[in-house]
Amino acid sequence: MIQTYAPEPGIAGHYIDASHDETGNLLGIRFHDTENFNFAYDIVDRLAESSPTKTAMLHISKTGKERRITFADMKAFSNRTANYLTYLGIKKGDRVMLILKRHYQFWFTILALHKIGAVAVPASFLLTRKDFEYRIKAGNIRAVICTADGETADEIDKATKWNETLKTKIIVGGTRSGWDSYNRSIRFFASSFERPEDSAGGEDPMLMYFTSGTTSYPKMATHSFKYPLGHYVTARYWHGVDPNGLHFTISDTGWGKAVWGKLYGQWLCEAPVFTYDYTDFYAKEILSMIQKYKITTFCAPPTVYRFLVHIDLSHYDLSSLKNVTTAGEALNPEIFRRFLSATGLSIMEGYGQTETTLVAASMKGTQPRPGSMGKPNPQFDVHILRPDGTDCDPGEVGEICIRTSESVPNGLFMGYYQDPEKTQAVWHDGFYHTGDTAQVDKDGYLWYVGRVDDVIKSAGYRVGPFEIENEIMRLPYVLECAATSVPDTLRGQAIKASIVLAEGTQASDSLKKEIMKYLRNSLASYKRPKTIEFVDALPKTTSGKIRRAEIKEKDWNRKKDES
Repeated sequence: MIQTYAPEPGIAGHYIDASHDETGNLLGIRFHDTENFNFAYDIVDRLAESSPTKTAMLHISKTGKERRITFADMKAFSNRTANYLTYLGIKKGDRVMLILKRHYQFWFTILALHKIGAVAVPASFLLTRKDFEYRIKAGNIRAVICTADGETADEIDKATKWNETLKTKIIVGGTRSGWDSYNRSIRFFASSFERPEDSAGGEDPMLMYFTSGTTSYPKMATHSFKYPLGHYVTARYWHGVDPNGLHFTISDTGWGKAVWGKLYGQWLCEAPVFTYDYTDFYAKEILSMIQKYKITTFCAPPTVYRFLVHIDLSHYDLSSLKNVTTAGEALNPEIFRRFLSATGLSIMEGYGQTETTLVAASMKGTQPRPGSMGKPNPQFDVHILRPDGTDCDPGEVGEICIRTSESVPNGLFMGYYQDPEKTQAVWHDGFYHTGDTAQVDKDGYLWYVGRVDDVIKSAGYRVGPFEIENEIMRLPYVLECAATSVPDTLRGQAIKASIVLAEGTQASDSLKKEIMKYLRNSLASYKRPKTIEFVDALPKTTSGKIRRAEIKEKDWNRKKDES
């Protein structure tokens, strides 16, 4: 079928064309005029000229102070910041680490780095000395811009005591010996910044993220200046953002979901974003924010929805919400059903990685299927492959891969920084290999199974943890769970379920027996956990993903110690 492409609406149409079916569903997408594209100049500054008073972000501080920041403000303060950072010696190609929680200065700073052509390296405020020590050395970090909150700056000082590559340390929201004060200094710099003739753009490196290192030291995924364009589909066709609405993504700026949901795609769609600068998560507080500020679209990891369904949502007016989405890990069907029953809203699941943009999703115009992560984004040529590189049949489990033999799709990373060996390990034979397994049904929907390393091999069977977890999550008193392997003399591996109980439920042997009895009637014998352990919390990455590898490692190491 010959597809007809037309420019997308608004400012995005300068760079993006799309093809749709007769009902408006996205069939294909293509990009043009991207050779020198720079999001800060070509999107934010242009919006500042065409729509200067339009809200770019509504920011709520942890004390409740409201800041309505326009596109004109974003241009002016990113220019001030660019002048300030240039004065401090930061230049094109330098790598600058940002640890700014949900402070509004993050947006001024990352845009300033784009304008200078320096590489932004966001990081979590939850990291410790050892984490920073590794990251600053591995990334050849030239400067750090850090929150004054908490003890993060202390940890950085400890980590860089003997470091010779880090030249500049900037504190935001306070003062500190040995650090330059952003808030004190920024007022002395001009709000105009001319775009250099050799400004960074296109294929130049723009952004680096350390991946969640669940089994080894984290890798450093590098993205080019074309990466923001890859998030247009994320915002328009998955989040469903409204230029006259307000989009709220739950995320700290230290991980990739922040730029997925609080920056690039949303502003390409000219849609305002909402940011609440909290430190500790309280589900009822988030619901109050949605109610008070009339949030129209909302995105959060499955962990958040697992908390929300245990609250009486009828106490909150959520009528402003038009579309809700989730990503970060697979969503249990039971959580989908319970949220739909309480709100009338289907949670539209999406899937992607630090190395990609949105790879698959229940997008605008599609009917979501509980437990499925939707259909492939037309931006990527997605295949489910067997170990021999051939395509799986419907219903067969294989690895999610993206074809790159014809061309490298916009939104896919450039590689791991200074690590060609690790890049080659995942990007070879004409495909990028995600390391995630799934199966595709006859209608083209993808169903997540687990990480390649998470698959449990017991008594000759290969069992994905997600299927087991889905059954356990049906129990109303279960808040979260993780299925992992444990050593077993007879089978080689057996299955263990680590369970976090909902508030008000007491752990007991009788409850374990009740769960075992339930699973005997709902799972095949080879899929049933041999062991159940009640825990207060599951280990998670800073982005909220359950770290099954950590649970598994402890259990297997314990067995080694006993033997």
